[in-house]
Amino acid sequence: MKNARKLMQQESRKMSARMAGSWIAGLSILTIAGGAAAHEYDGFIYGKVTMRSGDHYEGRLRWGKEEAFWDDLFHSSKVELPAYDELPRGRSLRKDRGGRIELFGGIDIKWKDSGGGTRIFASRFGDIETIEVTGDEDAVVHMKNGDDIEVSGYANDVGNSITVWDSSLGKVDLKWRRIDTIEFMQTPSSIDVDGYRLWGVVDTDAGEFRGWIQWDSEECLSTDILDGESQDGELDIPMGRIRSIEKHRGGSQVELKDGRTLYLDGTQDVDDSIRGIMVEDERYGRVEVRWDAFDRVVFEEKKSSGRAYNTYNGGGRLDATVTDLDGEELRGHIYFDLDESGGFEFLNGSSVDVEYNIPFQMVSVIEPRGSRSARVQLVSGERVRLGDGQDVSDKNDGVLLMRDGEPAYLAWEDLEKIEFHW
Repeated sequence: MKNARKLMQQESRKMSARMAGSWIAGLSILTIAGGAAAHEYDGFIYGKVTMRSGDHYEGRLRWGKEEAFWDDLFHSSKVELPAYDELPRGRSLRKDRGGRIELFGGIDIKWKDSGGGTRIFASRFGDIETIEVTGDEDAVVHMKNGDDIEVSGYANDVGNSITVWDSSLGKVDLKWRRIDTIEFMQTPSSIDVDGYRLWGVVDTDAGEFRGWIQWDSEECLSTDILDGESQDGELDIPMGRIRSIEKHRGGSQVELKDGRTLYLDGTQDVDDSIRGIMVEDERYGRVEVRWDAFDRVVFEEKKSSGRAYNTYNGGGRLDATVTDLDGEELRGHIYFDLDESGGFEFLNGSSVDVEYNIPFQMVSVIEPRGSRSARVQLVSGERVRLGDGQDVSDKNDGVLLMRDGEPAYLAWEDLEKIEFHW
């Protein structure tokens, strides 16, 4: 029961953070629903980086050549999984179960799981308050909802260099191991950005997705470069000059805004070696379209860059009513798959070669359907059936529910549905 008390103490500590954040949630809803005007640069990540030397740099931030916006995802792995310690006596999980996942950007992660094991941490940058660097590939991530999560390694988001566009110094590249803390802040209107964020409509075998685009898990600005080989030689094309890209034979047909059309192949920007086409679709969150499902993208210019930092509220905690196959209902704070407990975390699964990463705060109901999939209803009313992932198959380690300080456990195969309370 020691760990149960620890979990309850943590939840109590987070309560003030959740209450303080509730007015932000209301503001977020009003801003989105009311269509309030957003500044052109609101969506760019902004913050202050303090070094171990005591020096600090403040400005727009970018992780390597990739993440640049508040809805981009910060990845690592969790060091502690306290819910596993609260499993009922005699309940054992499948032993020596390994796993493999390919993160956005083509990062391949493998692990061996002997009951608990390593689990992936993912959050939108907008849901993070500060990152405290504790080692070459280690950090403590302080979330807006009050969670403090110790992470380590795996993805290049920990250990990678960070670029700051400091207002006094200009562009500065900072080494991770020399950083002390990264404090995120509301993006001011005074920042100067070359180019604009990519937005478009992506046609796929799974239907149409609309939103902010990260091409090949990297190119997300009009100034980023698409490279490929034409019949006349190698070409480097700024993304802002491109009207559309269409899969064609073994490469891509690229149409420029001036009407010129080029066939390109030979690089991961334009053929089946691409690391993924990310779309931030307001219906689902972040989706990754694989090359097999991709048909065509048409780019459009937008007068914004995405949601502002103050519209992210940290997601609260996962409170739900869990119904088993006998119809019995239990309500409380849950640890989904024994590791996800916050609304900022993600439900992962695939459908028709499209991988969905849906923030739990967008999820209303999850209904397991057999051993390989689940039916998911979102708060918006959208529905999608997901498979091919630990979250939505019999690889799921089940649900730990905390009720009046007492833990209760339901295995995935015993679940009828999970209804979240937001």
